[in-house]
Amino acid sequence: MAVQAFPAIAAVIPAAGVGQRMQADKPKQYLRLHGKTVLEHSVQPLLSLESVGQLYLALSADDPYFAATGLTDPRIIRVEGGAERVHSVLNALQHIDAVRYPWVLVHDAARPLVRRADIQLLIERCLAAGHGGILATPVRDTMKRGQQQVQHTVDRTDLWHALTPQFFPTALLTAAIGGALAAGVAVTDEASAMEWAQQSVLLVEGHSDNLKITRPADLQLAAFYLEQNR
Repeated sequence: MAVQAFPAIAAVIPAAGVGQRMQADKPKQYLRLHGKTVLEHSVQPLLSLESVGQLYLALSADDPYFAATGLTDPRIIRVEGGAERVHSVLNALQHIDAVRYPWVLVHDAARPLVRRADIQLLIERCLAAGHGGILATPVRDTMKRGQQQVQHTVDRTDLWHALTPQFFPTALLTAAIGGALAAGVAVTDEASAMEWAQQSVLLVEGHSDNLKITRPADLQLAAFYLEQNR
């Protein structure tokens, strides 16, 4: 079967966060996982796609860790990160030539287990649909709303866990994020900005092991999954 040709794609990874919930001596994207940093694992599946011509890493200006990574691919371009994730993404987007790279993948720095096949599926489905979308997994657990006490059970029908990468037309995403921020809208991921801009967002089911490393136990789980997949 012939391999589908993708358009030229840029990628963005915001990696300026400090990851306070990890309670570690360095940001979570620089913690070691099977001999590499979490960031190296997160970057690799994107760079494995021949259609990805540029990958923008948004790092803090005083980042002392990046130079020690093995990330030397010439497609990697370092840009300055912002106060929040969304500002880092927007700054990276503003460096991309949207004519040369009409589509962009945005991926979390702390999602080291994303599968290349899932990224390819996301791209294929979005291109076929003619608009952007996200990797996601259906909610399978019973959902409760509350703080210390349960207020009520939330119907899980049509609920999804949003994952990354998220894949959108570069110019539309840049405009959506800029407009949402100017309007004071909380932008928690790229899809939320596109939703605010009334753009369609496709849901593409990915694997549930595409976890985001947030707490110490997540790093242990990621190590286990990597070990099983070797």
